[in-house]
Amino acid sequence: MLKSFCSYYKPHLRLLALDLGASFLVALCDLFYPMVTRSIINDYVPDRNLRLILIWSAAVLLIYAAKCGLNYFVQYKGHVLGVRIQGDMRRDMFRKLQKLPFSFYDENKTGKIMSRLINDLFDVSELAHHGPESLFISTVSLIGAFVMLSSINLYLALILFALIPPVVLFAVKTRSMMQEAFRRSREEIAEVNANVETAISGIRVSRAYTAEDSEIAKFDDANERFKKVRGMSYKAMGIFHSGMTFMTDFMYLAVLVSGGLFFCFGKINSGDFTAFILYTVMFIKPINNLVMIFEQIQNGMTGYARFEEIMRVSCEQESAGAEDAGTLKGDIKFTGVTFSYGDPDDPASKPVISNLDLSIPAGKTVALVGPSGGGKTTLCHLIPRFYDTISGSITIDGTDIRDMTRTSLRRNIGMVAQDVFLFNGTIKENIAYGNPDATDDMIYDAAKKANIHDYVCSLEKGYDTEVGERGIKLSGGQKQRISIARVFLKNPPILILDEATSALDNATEMLIQQSLEKLSEGRTSLIVAHRLSTIKHADEIIVLTRDGVAERGTHSQLIEKDGIYAGLYRYQFRE
Repeated sequence: MLKSFCSYYKPHLRLLALDLGASFLVALCDLFYPMVTRSIINDYVPDRNLRLILIWSAAVLLIYAAKCGLNYFVQYKGHVLGVRIQGDMRRDMFRKLQKLPFSFYDENKTGKIMSRLINDLFDVSELAHHGPESLFISTVSLIGAFVMLSSINLYLALILFALIPPVVLFAVKTRSMMQEAFRRSREEIAEVNANVETAISGIRVSRAYTAEDSEIAKFDDANERFKKVRGMSYKAMGIFHSGMTFMTDFMYLAVLVSGGLFFCFGKINSGDFTAFILYTVMFIKPINNLVMIFEQIQNGMTGYARFEEIMRVSCEQESAGAEDAGTLKGDIKFTGVTFSYGDPDDPASKPVISNLDLSIPAGKTVALVGPSGGGKTTLCHLIPRFYDTISGSITIDGTDIRDMTRTSLRRNIGMVAQDVFLFNGTIKENIAYGNPDATDDMIYDAAKKANIHDYVCSLEKGYDTEVGERGIKLSGGQKQRISIARVFLKNPPILILDEATSALDNATEMLIQQSLEKLSEGRTSLIVAHRLSTIKHADEIIVLTRDGVAERGTHSQLIEKDGIYAGLYRYQFRE
């Protein structure tokens, strides 16, 4: 993990070198003062040498001024270094998230992912800045102080250093306890973030069902768990801080008593004793600094460990030898396809689709109907390889989709889902998502085909109107039509319409249906619908149940067969 963490310094080595160089000079400035104090007390004051006292005092003042400038550089540029590393990590994680399989998002809450992307990486950036800098300054100060202490009185220096092993042993013993406590704290704050994200996103639902108290109770439960775990982490920190403070205080006392005895027996003079005390303070200061930043180190390393967990998740893998699909015609065939969302080796995980054989000829419009849980939406997700089949194969134009790159496969497919998602931006940006290179005229034409152009033009800002988070400022029908406009703009050879008109009123649905039928000409269209009125003119209707294909045929053929489809149709139009 350390090697991986250090690799993020590579693009910023120049800034890191400058930061460490400035830190090194700060440490040298601190080492200079006790020696000047020693000379003043031992030589200049007894000799009443006012000239040298003033000269060295001025020199110390200049050193302090230089130290002030160096500290400004370390604080400013050091934090810039941390922010740049944080930005690089956030970039890498976001790119990774864009490539992870859909199963990852099925198992991880959005709020928890956001917590890793923002909260965890902020602490990592603080560690990236303060970690090397503090460790470097502390190391230089410890070595420099030891050299100076040894030059003043070797025996006193050895007494001081004999007290270091117990300090190190205590720090190592308490580290593992702190690490576990901070890891659990990370997990609980991520859970709190996930609850907040869900509660805010579903605020209208919770208000509609007067479930505010329920949401508050769920949040309070997660918040209490966080407070308990955080309390445990601070208990571990308290043990560490108090123990380390006692040990460093004892080191200072030991030097004070030992130095006092040495002075009483004439083994050291007053100037050397003063300088030794100052160097002892300087020696203990980096130890105290390490104690103070230990929480930050634990937070940062725990955050980086959670960052690495994401980075280690396998991305969507391309098959060996996968090639660009080019432009497909859309002849789709399912052969013995079995799929389950759970672990296929788990006996409790039942297949959603089992041994399915299905053929959808190029250029035809095929509708999927049937009871909920029959695998209609799952089948739509398998075609663009959002999920891979457990067994069997799916081919398009005779080529297994696993032999095509995912990007080229999905480039040939346009989807309109029942759950419409609009990005926070303008109406124009959301329509252009189907083709980022589209001109304004192309966007307007797509909006006209989706029957949304006139409404957009009636708005004060027209196509530059902000839709709000997830399109909250638009009605369900308006969001659906914008989503349909994306597909018109993309103009793919394969269309997948999963309840594409479900949120529309009857009049608008009729207009959209005419446009969809026109768009479907010469293209392979797969339509999932519960409103059977929207699929009457499909080339073929397939009734899909958990047992596979139960019925297939045209609308009239299935009505005449008087089976499942006919029963559903009569129920919908029973009045």
